[in-house]
Amino acid sequence: MNGETKKKSVGSVLYDDVMGGLRPMIPFVAGGGILMAISFMFGMRIGDNSVNQFAKILYEIGHNNAMLLMIPIFAGFIAHTIAGQDALAPGMIGGMIAKTTGSGFLGGIVAGFLAGYLVKLLNKLLSNFPEDFQSIKKLLIIPVISTFLVGIVMLCVVSVPMAWLNQGLTGFIDGLGTQNLVLTGMVIGGMMAVDLGGPINKVAYTFAVAAISNGNYYPMAAAMVGGVVPPLGVALATTLFKKKFTKDQQIQGKTYYLLGASFITESCMPVALTDPVRMIPAGIIGSAVAGGLAMLFQISLPAPHGGIFVTPVVEGAISQKLLYLAAITIGMLVSALIIGFTKKPLKEQEA
Repeated sequence: MNGETKKKSVGSVLYDDVMGGLRPMIPFVAGGGILMAISFMFGMRIGDNSVNQFAKILYEIGHNNAMLLMIPIFAGFIAHTIAGQDALAPGMIGGMIAKTTGSGFLGGIVAGFLAGYLVKLLNKLLSNFPEDFQSIKKLLIIPVISTFLVGIVMLCVVSVPMAWLNQGLTGFIDGLGTQNLVLTGMVIGGMMAVDLGGPINKVAYTFAVAAISNGNYYPMAAAMVGGVVPPLGVALATTLFKKKFTKDQQIQGKTYYLLGASFITESCMPVALTDPVRMIPAGIIGSAVAGGLAMLFQISLPAPHGGIFVTPVVEGAISQKLLYLAAITIGMLVSALIIGFTKKPLKEQEA
């Protein structure tokens, strides 16, 4: 038993902790993301008060409630995996701060680990606390101290560099201008896949949403195809290259067809993070190709969410809608083939 414990590297422990946060998060992402996608199928448009009530309700449930909980749940359950029930509240609160300050998934990871190991330390320091006052320690002392410290660090330390990162990346995209639309599309598409829903992804997406408000629908097409390619690429790879994935990963891969088609980029993290060195770059390349093609084809997309399901609202003739699907398909194929040709078979991975 000790021998097995020693074999577990620091990286493996950290990976297990992150996965402990990802698994409970996926139902929130799936439920919220798919409802959002359906809302755009029913004609949802941001800021348009004439949209039918059913579409508004779907969007309200999906975007303003389910998706809002995504990062807090992620951070909370990372903390829970590390230090148990005591760490859940400070982890979720830290995750909410990451959400509201724009730190995204990277901020959520920081909040989860910070809360988990802080609560672990507090429990160790207070291990000799009188037995009669254990309930006070669990219900008052640890929650108050851990929440305060996690909140201070997230607000005063973590949010600052994340804000700089967001400003820098936004300035970089702005600097590309309109001189090379294909390059701009490749950058936006690639950024959507870099951290699978993290700050870099959110910078590209926010840029595209801002462009919509200015009447420019081209960047959103690049962002949308860039966001659906990573999970679709992983899904296709698990289908075509079964010998390189476990049975569990193959089953998960099937769900990514629907989740990816719904523009839920982060859904593929459980499988992608098992081999990030190969799978993340594959997603970036596939997304960059798809984003570049979207700009090359001059695809105009006014819907800020929905993935494949908003194909009907792509502006222009039917050919533009087909080119939108073609950009996604080509990006997905590129990503899946790179994964398939670079990823080692299971036996070699275990060796």
